[in-house]
Amino acid sequence: KHLVCAKHCVKVIAVDEKLNVTYEESVNFDKELPEFGTQGGVHVHSDKLTVTSPVLMWVKALDIILEKMKSSGFNFSQVKALSGAGQQHGSVYWKRGACKTLKNLSPDLPLHQQLKFSFSLSDCPIWMDSSTTVECRNLEKAVKGAQNLSDITGSRAYEVVVCFLTTVHSLIKCSGMNLLNIRKKSWSQLCLDACAPELEEKLGPAVPSSSVLGPISSYHVQRYGFNSECKVIAFTGDNPASLAGMRLEEGDIAVSLGTSDTLFLWIKEPTPALEGHIFCNPVNSQEYMALLCFKNGSLMREKVRDESASGSWDEFSIALRSTEIGNCGNLGFYFDVMEITPETTGRHRFNADNQKVSNFPKEMEIRALIEGQFMAKRIHAEKLGYRIVPRTKILATGGASHNRDILQVLSDVFNAPVYTIETANSACLGCAYRAIHGVAIGENISFTDVVKLAPEPRLAAVPTAGAAQVSTSGGKGEREGMEPFPDSFCNQSYLSILCVKPSKSQACISEIMSPVLRRL
Repeated sequence: KHLVCAKHCVKVIAVDEKLNVTYEESVNFDKELPEFGTQGGVHVHSDKLTVTSPVLMWVKALDIILEKMKSSGFNFSQVKALSGAGQQHGSVYWKRGACKTLKNLSPDLPLHQQLKFSFSLSDCPIWMDSSTTVECRNLEKAVKGAQNLSDITGSRAYEVVVCFLTTVHSLIKCSGMNLLNIRKKSWSQLCLDACAPELEEKLGPAVPSSSVLGPISSYHVQRYGFNSECKVIAFTGDNPASLAGMRLEEGDIAVSLGTSDTLFLWIKEPTPALEGHIFCNPVNSQEYMALLCFKNGSLMREKVRDESASGSWDEFSIALRSTEIGNCGNLGFYFDVMEITPETTGRHRFNADNQKVSNFPKEMEIRALIEGQFMAKRIHAEKLGYRIVPRTKILATGGASHNRDILQVLSDVFNAPVYTIETANSACLGCAYRAIHGVAIGENISFTDVVKLAPEPRLAAVPTAGAAQVSTSGGKGEREGMEPFPDSFCNQSYLSILCVKPSKSQACISEIMSPVLRRL
């Protein structure tokens, strides 16, 4: 069984030994807990920077979902192990004495009635909160710079809900807090000292994500009928749980093409940068995962569709099919809203003669957008240590993953096959798989073996013939006129492309990409 506490709801999934989903349920915070007055599960404060959620809302939602399961006749006694995940980048603050309360829970009362005085803060900052910029910069200063903090913890300082459902933290959960040394797999004393006194004692130990924390609480045994031998596996964050749910392996990449675009990467040797996040891997404690988020995703694609394809995805696809791979050397990067990776804005187009231009023909504009979006993703992924290997596959999800022509460009840019997978509940599935793995790991069974019965993804696109060619020409050109761009703009790597004239045959994406990637 697996439980996820997301921004807008709590979800639960149960799977059997063959990985078939046997039960699903959810509780929507806004609809089912209106007394807390949230919108989208959160409170946006008057300064528009502070964004919080009521911690007792989460606790009551847990009560409700377990009561729903009980009313439906769910047999808790058959649950052998459970795990879970919480939304990342947030904080829950327990009061002193909360441990005593947890040890003396009455099975006659729901949790929210017994824990209402157990939290120091009733409203918890979540991932949307941007009110602690000063504290973030102070943390970076305390460790001698943002890059040094990233080298230690996997990312520069971000406004940061570690999951409150367990009191022991998994490595993957800890590695999103800017407090864990991701290479040593232990708390960084330098970062702890920069934040608060006695912090290590308050946080407790950090353990591998597959760790068995112990049996389930006697409270749940008596109130719901869980087997007293049911094991609790270390909880994690929702993004790492999704990586497990998608069953990524070394060299794989998951691309969520939604309102914003998100990349999940399996990395063996990380190189932390000022953009993106490096986490400990949720299914292999010796390796890593990376996460990159791009704000200009589907909304940017829809804008260009409306401008250049009469609002029609069919016309958009025809434009992609009718233009050459590499777009005859024409390149564009499109950021209508302030981008996260990198932090910049504007539309920037360059022709094959390295000249900045104000516009492209409609078909060329569409290909420039899609190729530019995927080039940016590959560039940033490789900056973080991602490397394409012969067995690499790309798993595509989200609305744009239904467009085969967009997926074809993705396949050509990364020179890897693209698969699609149904991931409506990937985080839930991921921790259900992790619960099974946590039990099986004592028998030296790998995560790959645990999930081998799960449904296979569907092949959607393979690289076009010729897209893997790499030019040996040493000629390089610099794209000028994109100021003012911050230094963090990939060290201008976006701007360095190979000066080649398209031949009569198809121009090759990797001919344009190779010098960009070589310079990273």
